[in-house]
Amino acid sequence: MTLAVAATVLLAGCTGGSTVSSGVSASANVESPNASVTTITSPDVSMPEISPGDELTTTGPMRIVSPATGVGETLAALGAGQRVVGRDETSDVPAIAGAPIVTKAHAVSAERVLELEPDLVLVDASTSPTEALDQIRSTGVRVVEVPEAWTLADIGPRTAAVAAAIGAPKDVADRVTAEATGESFASPTGPKVAFLYLRGTAAVYLIGGKGSGADALIEAAGGTDVGAAAGLDPFVPLTPEALVALQPDVILVMTKGLESVGGVDGLVTLPGVAQTPAGVSRRVVAVDDTLLLSFGPRTGALIEALHSALGQSG
Repeated sequence: MTLAVAATVLLAGCTGGSTVSSGVSASANVESPNASVTTITSPDVSMPEISPGDELTTTGPMRIVSPATGVGETLAALGAGQRVVGRDETSDVPAIAGAPIVTKAHAVSAERVLELEPDLVLVDASTSPTEALDQIRSTGVRVVEVPEAWTLADIGPRTAAVAAAIGAPKDVADRVTAEATGESFASPTGPKVAFLYLRGTAAVYLIGGKGSGADALIEAAGGTDVGAAAGLDPFVPLTPEALVALQPDVILVMTKGLESVGGVDGLVTLPGVAQTPAGVSRRVVAVDDTLLLSFGPRTGALIEALHSALGQSG
């Protein structure tokens, strides 16, 4: 399975304990007497602060529609939040919350976009259908494709491309990238973490491996992604043998995924979970679905929050 699966994972998470903030504060939220669940929610992980001088001037595009996954948050971080008149469903920060959602998964409607009267539409390689994009271009609206971001290394190029499209200063883009990639807490002695992608309603249960996206976050937060360390593909089916062999201390999940299997009580009934240290101790970190694989301006704050969460779980 490839990054296309990661894209599906992120978008599926948008449809369908303790709190750790970028502050970073935490408190226990115990689901059952022996469970230890740390939840990192979208409001708890802040955007980079915008200095007064970072707001865009009157030059450049004034009405921006951004169907590209997560790019609405990048626009807000670059000081263009007030210019966003349409966004994708994964961009949910307060600065652009008033802009209507123009995507359903990766698909856009030309009519829906054009009625917002944009002078710039930002898309990525996954935005479809081609016919809709061609229709938008045929009206004379500027359409710019920006890179997707599925790893920490992708954040800089995407931020730079968005900044160039809207005329944001390079120094502002560089600062946003620096904050987004964050501090690394990498440690060879950190807790062993397994990322499980769960959609109980669809009977989808996967273990994350090398290239899942979560592996880079786990490593930066000071943990060891046991799936990646074992050389697993980005996403492989969850089997008792596979998970027991990994012996994770902590299980990382998306919030809606955990809900879909009935919380921690349901999680420990999945194949092999109860036979791992994480299952025995019920150590779980649940991250908001729009955050975990977004690789945007809040990723640096997410890494800090995840580092704190893994420390509590250990």
